[in-house]
Amino acid sequence: MGKARIRLGLVGVGKIARDQHIPAIGGNQRFDLVATASRHDGVDGLPHHPDLRSLLDAGHELDAIVLCTPPAVRSELAHQALDAGLHVFLEKPPAAALSQVERLRHEAARAGLSLFTSWHSRESLAVDAAKAWLAQRQISAVRIAWRENVREWHPGQDWLLAAGGFGVFDPAINALSILTAIMPGVLALEAADLHVPANRAMPMRAAMTLSHDGAPIVHCDLDILHEGHQQWDIEVESVDGLLTLGAGGHVLTIAGDALPLAPNREYPRLYERFATLIDSGRSEVDARPLTLVADAMMLGTVHPIAPFEF
Repeated sequence: MGKARIRLGLVGVGKIARDQHIPAIGGNQRFDLVATASRHDGVDGLPHHPDLRSLLDAGHELDAIVLCTPPAVRSELAHQALDAGLHVFLEKPPAAALSQVERLRHEAARAGLSLFTSWHSRESLAVDAAKAWLAQRQISAVRIAWRENVREWHPGQDWLLAAGGFGVFDPAINALSILTAIMPGVLALEAADLHVPANRAMPMRAAMTLSHDGAPIVHCDLDILHEGHQQWDIEVESVDGLLTLGAGGHVLTIAGDALPLAPNREYPRLYERFATLIDSGRSEVDARPLTLVADAMMLGTVHPIAPFEF
């Protein structure tokens, strides 16, 4: 007998849901998408509700909730889902604050439910290979360049620059999720410079220095005001050569040689793991990338820059 299908409610029907979550759910025979909730669009052919509370009150037979909303409201929605006895899949970042993640972890454990803090950029096969190659090597320097144009990638999304919206760290937390996955030692913030528009709450540029096992060798250049060549690259120097993860962690080059890799399956892999967690009664909660962002926000030096409008 096959394993039981997992009935999902999807909250937040925006770009990431349409581009990634819905196709991944449709391509996995373990899942049925039952209903959606969003202030705006729904999914053709499925019951749609204006918010999670309405979805829960409608009486759909559900096993889990997938949250694709902006991070500022994600924690409260996760509480609602856990209180309803449902497993929870969190799009990145899992919440707007570390204490919120810890509370969710505790509530899920107490209820015997699975909580999954997903980090999609880690699911690239290039990241797997980079982690394996770096595992036993001495690392001397790391450079991260994560530079994109917010008007192209997040047009009109004012929530991104409001309190709880993460600003430049919304895309750059993908780099930090890869970094915390591939580096064999302990990462800690040493210093940060945050460039915040006079009319916004969140930084749009940031420079960070991190230590790796106590040595300040990691330097991050993060920018969502970048109008030139868009760049999502991580370079790691070792005695055995330079490792480069390019294109957001999808292309791997070691000592000048590009490694052939199978097509990427980031979100399908996330849903495969979510099913495994539910089947085994476990959670996977990793807040390390969010910790580095929180440290930068707490310890970083703020530099005001010109007001920004979309």
